[in-house]
Amino acid sequence: MVDTAMEWLNTIVSEPYYLFHFLAFFSYIPIHCSASLVLTPDICSLLLYREIQAVLAFLMLTAVKAVRAETWEELIADTLLFGKVFIVLVSLSIDYRLALWYSVSFLVIFALTLQPAYQGLVASSKLTPLQLETVLTEGSNSRFWLVEFRSSSSPLCIPASRCFAELALRYSNKNLSFGIIDLGLFPNVAENFGISLVTASQLPTYILFENATEVARFPEIDFETKPSHPHITKVLILNIHTILAYIRKYYCSRDCYCALILSCM
Repeated sequence: MVDTAMEWLNTIVSEPYYLFHFLAFFSYIPIHCSASLVLTPDICSLLLYREIQAVLAFLMLTAVKAVRAETWEELIADTLLFGKVFIVLVSLSIDYRLALWYSVSFLVIFALTLQPAYQGLVASSKLTPLQLETVLTEGSNSRFWLVEFRSSSSPLCIPASRCFAELALRYSNKNLSFGIIDLGLFPNVAENFGISLVTASQLPTYILFENATEVARFPEIDFETKPSHPHITKVLILNIHTILAYIRKYYCSRDCYCALILSCM
């Protein structure tokens, strides 16, 4: 418990995304204390009522999201969003200029910082374009490579980073390896594999290679014509029919394959 708390504290201090949100939220405490000294009793009572409403609504939405969220990164991002909305609405009860200040502050945080991807234990390899080319042209010990093409600047890629890491830990073996290419660092790779960085619906993209040959991908190349992007989860990644068809080949028996299918349901 102590180690977990220290880990979270270290993350808050070391990551600008979390640090700036933490400072912005807790700045409301001294502001509230100062405002209560100058506001009339009626306005103070109304402010307290609004704060209780906001806290209850925040807790309810967070509880619902906690049940539905696939990863901690997704839960944290949505929780921070709820908090920002409610703190702006509550600050309107004090002064519209305070609400405007919070709105501008959150916009600046959004523009200058990025939510960090999952940094825990991983079994996937972070590849450079040269390393990926080496794997595809010269081959490797693994028959299959499932490569995630992500961008650290895309909000859709952050929750999926933990999903992909957990899948790699569970399913990587001598026949199946997992790799990651950061298109934010290597944008030229996107064009080589037909991935559009302009269309957010194509991030992240998962490509399965068998003996250095692309055999399946998700989303498809023409996916940008569709109106929306499905929510990326562990179930969705493993439930792609074409990828399952190829992954089936490295399982030794029918029982192993059935176990994989059951784990995806």
